[in-house]
Amino acid sequence: MDLDDELCLCFHVTKRKVVNYLRIERPRSASQLSDCHGAGTGCGWCRNYLKKLFEASRAANTGEADLPTAADYAQQRASYIRSGGGTPPAGATPIE
Repeated sequence: MDLDDELCLCFHVTKRKVVNYLRIERPRSASQLSDCHGAGTGCGWCRNYLKKLFEASRAANTGEADLPTAADYAQQRASYIRSGGGTPPAGATPIE
């Protein structure tokens, strides 16, 4: 996943925004990433990835985490939503 790819597809929060938020704001818990433009508060799909980025930042890994490609990420999210895993809000990136 590139820095300008959306990590939170519900609120269009890019990986770059999350990485910068982690660097500047230094949240004490992964749940505080919701203060980054609402990341993780929509369908819930991105929460595990937000947690991975949080943990990587705590390990001085500069926000690098093992994330899928943007296309795979969107496809996995679509499967998650279709299986009843969450409901995206109005204005979210549509599922494929």
